[in-house]
Amino acid sequence: MAVSSTQWALMALFLMASSTVLAIPPRKAIDVPFGRNYVPTWAFDHQKQFNGGSELQLILDKYTGTGFQSKGSYLFGHFSMHIKLPAGDTAGVVTAFYLSSTNNEHDEIDFEFLGNRTGQPAILQTNVFTGGKGNREQRIYLWFDPSKAYHTYSILWNLYQIVFFVDNIPIRVFKNSKDLGVRFPFNQPMKLYSSLWNADDWATRGGLEKTNWANAPFIASYRGFHIDGCQASVEAKYCATQGRMWWDQNEFRDLDADQWRRLKWVRMKWTIYNYCTDRTRFPVMPAECKRDRDV
Repeated sequence: MAVSSTQWALMALFLMASSTVLAIPPRKAIDVPFGRNYVPTWAFDHQKQFNGGSELQLILDKYTGTGFQSKGSYLFGHFSMHIKLPAGDTAGVVTAFYLSSTNNEHDEIDFEFLGNRTGQPAILQTNVFTGGKGNREQRIYLWFDPSKAYHTYSILWNLYQIVFFVDNIPIRVFKNSKDLGVRFPFNQPMKLYSSLWNADDWATRGGLEKTNWANAPFIASYRGFHIDGCQASVEAKYCATQGRMWWDQNEFRDLDADQWRRLKWVRMKWTIYNYCTDRTRFPVMPAECKRDRDV
């Protein structure tokens, strides 16, 4: 499904017609150098820093991908990254930005960008793991070409909800539904990770489209490196500042009307897969779906 110039124009008009600032947006992210919050973790020779560490490139070739992680572990907060994805024919290539704990029954909050053939839109997959259980995939097309310029991808995580944002537009909510028997990430500190890697066994059309190494190297670029979270040891079970940080306050316990409207727009116009409506995998709709307004 190629996106025409007319469709891009319509989306731009929609965004201009909407208020340019969310009624209750997360606090503005503060851009810092890579080394303030992050360290490389593997294939150091496939990473390049520019402008005093304010910009980072990850490089994937036929030999290896590469990645980095946060220095600290966090229980709740606001985490943001400006990312420009690899350009051109990127089938089989995955760029990931996510939070994850490290034990067997791990929690995880994922952005995964799935490459595609030239002329086809990139796919953004999100997922939430709780207690080692995932299978909550949602996939959307983006309303812009994410390889042309930097765009901002953010996660707001508190005791009440997890919200995924793209350029301050909410694209997914995962509410705390413990009262419905659904586990929620609340007591396992998580590190942030990002990686660029070859996943052509599953990433594009279920693995039918393979990575074309003639197009390598594939380059993902990063700026921002914003972390505003409750830093905690990996053994911590609660945040020492719980209830006192801005993301704990009442206005961040739910989306406001404007944010729900924008999320509905994403659901209607750009969602291509939603586990909540997949009756082959889930004959009975998962309990959290109605509360998250996924259906």
